[in-house]
Amino acid sequence: MKTTFPPHARALLHQTPAGAVVIVENGTAVTHLFFSRMAQPEHLEWEETPLLRQTADQLDEYFQGSRRVFDVPLSPQGTEFERTVWKAIPYGETRSYGDIARRIGRPSACRAVGQANNRNPVGIIIPCHRVIGADGKLTGYASGLTIKQYLLELEQGSATPFTLFTDVERMPGNTPASP
Repeated sequence: MKTTFPPHARALLHQTPAGAVVIVENGTAVTHLFFSRMAQPEHLEWEETPLLRQTADQLDEYFQGSRRVFDVPLSPQGTEFERTVWKAIPYGETRSYGDIARRIGRPSACRAVGQANNRNPVGIIIPCHRVIGADGKLTGYASGLTIKQYLLELEQGSATPFTLFTDVERMPGNTPASP
């Protein structure tokens, strides 16, 4: 994944039960959240800011099952269509690409919904993991179907605690946040 980050972006590497995530902010809002093994971020300042700490704390609450809604400011870069798709996914419920397309008033835009999901820069908080195939099966997720299934089970209250990846040490020049 090659991503362009905002100028002077600050980042935090944070360990979750599903693996280490990178949280990026632009000084006022979270712009990216992704599993660290998906990218080798360049041009980031690794510094814990109050916003990054708040986001990490809310992620911890989410993984503990006590948070359903994130209230950190977000600034995901995307087209108007992409941002509309990202806002159309409800908490704790799965929807097919077709369901989302109909929900946003574009019933023939199933593939475009899939592309928008693929371009989601703020994983977990913008919950593209909740979008599934028309047949109810899990389909594409940039972080992998195992993580997608785990996040869905977590939201349904049936996930078994585990640590899928411990990749914090692999990020050069980073000090992981305390668990």
